[in-house]
Amino acid sequence: MPMTKQTDFSDFGFVRNFLHRILPNSQVVSLATILLTGSLLIYGLAGLLMPVFAAIVLAYLLEGLIAKLEHRQVPRLIAVCLVFFAFLTALIFIMFILIPIVSEQMVQLVQRIPEIVTSAQTEIMRFPKKHPELISEARIRDMMFSVQQSLLKYGQDLISGSAQSFAGLVAAIIYLFLVPLMVFFFLKDKKTLLNWFVQFLPTDRNLTVRVWQEVDLQIANYIRGKFVEVFILWVASYLTFYLLNLNYAMLLAVLMGVSVVIPYVGATLVTFPVLGVAYVQWGGSQGDEFMYVLIAYSLIQAIDGVMLVPLLFSEAVNLHPIAIIVAILFFGGLWGFWGVFFAIPLATLVKAVLSAWPRGGEVFIVK
Repeated sequence: MPMTKQTDFSDFGFVRNFLHRILPNSQVVSLATILLTGSLLIYGLAGLLMPVFAAIVLAYLLEGLIAKLEHRQVPRLIAVCLVFFAFLTALIFIMFILIPIVSEQMVQLVQRIPEIVTSAQTEIMRFPKKHPELISEARIRDMMFSVQQSLLKYGQDLISGSAQSFAGLVAAIIYLFLVPLMVFFFLKDKKTLLNWFVQFLPTDRNLTVRVWQEVDLQIANYIRGKFVEVFILWVASYLTFYLLNLNYAMLLAVLMGVSVVIPYVGATLVTFPVLGVAYVQWGGSQGDEFMYVLIAYSLIQAIDGVMLVPLLFSEAVNLHPIAIIVAILFFGGLWGFWGVFFAIPLATLVKAVLSAWPRGGEVFIVK
């Protein structure tokens, strides 16, 4: 009988060791509580409080500029006003200048989808003539017709989607007025709001503070660097496409800038519209212009990968490409575009938590 009890006890020894290591460690319990509660609140309330979350993220990003001004002896209120004015200027430019231009060019491009697909079909139909044993012309026609209908439907849905609905209009108005207002107060009353928020956190949170300090600088540098990269790539692409007289230059430049949000995948996807538009515009007798676009596009991508990314993200955490792809799929599935955008910062947070988490008999001791 005693031997049986000893055997049963040893079977659950790993549970006893885990509880013995974790439960007495209030630092780990506090960190786990904060992470779990924060994740549940964000996931559960994202639909209702998305303007609040967006304002918090924007205020966090702008805080870096304010800190630099404060470091130069500029009073915080003046620094907040200057940074907020610059933020409003950029927002007005995006809402009332950039978006209308991009929307107009998108409509024009969607209307030309049948022409583009027909041109592509003409080129593709040369393949079965040369290799009839591989695929027939009828099969190619069926495939191209299916692609044409899918692209046309997708483009029409993109143009006349939720933005034209009443709910989408109300949401746009809320974001346009409410988010900037909250950003200003988050920046202006930062200390007051943080002191109010901290009182709801566990008192024994030294491990949490250590993890946050470890990832704060890296996450902030990554996100701010990503915004700078998007801006530089957008401006460089627009100037290049405009000088080359490429159609839909602003739309394609915006796609080039946004493509860097999704590492590896974005640069691949944006290649098709850029080279596709160039080929339809200059293919055939004027192929030299197409080659100029191809060379310029390749140079922009090479400069971004070889010079811009190492310069902007030298302090970012080095994550394995598999980890980046998994993070994009996971967080993108949870929160859509913003999940994709913040996939790498969130993966950095996960990596920091796993690195700081006690292992074996390790116990975190506050020094």
